[in-house]
Amino acid sequence: MTLKKERNRWIPVIAGIAIQLCLGTAYIWGVFQKGVAVYLFNGNNADAGLAFSILLSMLTFGSTFGGYLQNKYSTRSVVIVGGIVLAIGFFLASFTAASMGWMIWITYGVIGGFGMGMTYSTTIACCQKWFPDKRGLITGIIVSALGFGGVIFTPFAEMIISKYGGGVAGIGELITFRWLALIFLIVCTIGGLFVNTPPKDYSPEGWTPPTPKPGIKQRDFTPSEALKTPQFYAITTTMMLACMAGLMMIAFGKTIAGYQPELKSIAVTGVMAVTLFNSLGRLFWGWVSDKIGRRNTILILLVSTAICVLLVKLVITNILFFALVAVIGFLYGGYLGTFPAITADYFGSKHVGMIYGMVLLGFGVGAVLASYIGGYFVDMAKAADPNVLDINVLFSAFITSSVTSLIGAVIMFFAKHPKAKAE
Repeated sequence: MTLKKERNRWIPVIAGIAIQLCLGTAYIWGVFQKGVAVYLFNGNNADAGLAFSILLSMLTFGSTFGGYLQNKYSTRSVVIVGGIVLAIGFFLASFTAASMGWMIWITYGVIGGFGMGMTYSTTIACCQKWFPDKRGLITGIIVSALGFGGVIFTPFAEMIISKYGGGVAGIGELITFRWLALIFLIVCTIGGLFVNTPPKDYSPEGWTPPTPKPGIKQRDFTPSEALKTPQFYAITTTMMLACMAGLMMIAFGKTIAGYQPELKSIAVTGVMAVTLFNSLGRLFWGWVSDKIGRRNTILILLVSTAICVLLVKLVITNILFFALVAVIGFLYGGYLGTFPAITADYFGSKHVGMIYGMVLLGFGVGAVLASYIGGYFVDMAKAADPNVLDINVLFSAFITSSVTSLIGAVIMFFAKHPKAKAE
């Protein structure tokens, strides 16, 4: 009987992994960037990149709405509908005309991002409810699948672009959206059928919930109640600062490699290594957080990131550069494995889909700021000579990343579990 229950609770996780692999296509925008910029925006990379920024922003709204619907209806319904919306967005994006480039902002960005958000947070919340005894590990498994999705779909997208592009920049990229839409529709529909929420007050066989510390009240906060706590704003702000530092440094890795003769030959391998370590970090640090606690884990990640980004300048001209950026990617992955878990720890699992969707606002803001600040420093570093990066100017960006990580550590240090209210 116990074996059957254990097996049954792994079924939603397996389905969630398949779905999250598809959502990992959010990480391969770099494959489409150049072609979309040339075909739709006359080579303007900023306008093309806006589609990706919009998708990340809409991910937050989609996650919040999906979490709301999850409690009102069912996880299964939300995941399937979210997958359909995601597929529609990408499918319509494939028909964007060169004279109407802004359509990709609406189709890929708004519609696709919203559908992606609906499926993202609901699968995480569902799997957490099945594994209250291994919340960090399960969260790590699910979000690591998101990272591995980028590894899997990058060569697939490049193959489709090469096969159907006909040598014209942008054509193959748009056709690839059509293929991805079909994959989303199939995987999210079939996978969604197996993503079901456990019975109310479900507890794994033989597991005893830990005894709350004095003054701690274990209960399920509603979204409005969570918004009234300082812990919500502390977690959201810390996620913004942490992700801003991590995303900026990972993006710098790709840029710097293109200007360093010693790194050009291993650039592709180096970037893939960073992506792989990013995914492994989500799994590893999620597991660690089950052992030493979410807050302690996040503090370790933030302080370690602050130190590592300052060391980059020392190895910026040799192969150790990618090794260090891979370590930073490994640490960054830990944020995405622990923040969903600490949200459930602090505010309960009942409404975690919607509450974590609101927390993701920090991620969205951090991603936009990372793109803007990173771009600013890169432009400054190329001001004197477009073919050369001034490493001393970039070091200012490294310092910025280090400082934001330390500020996040200070905030998280004081963000203890919500206290029990006086009756």
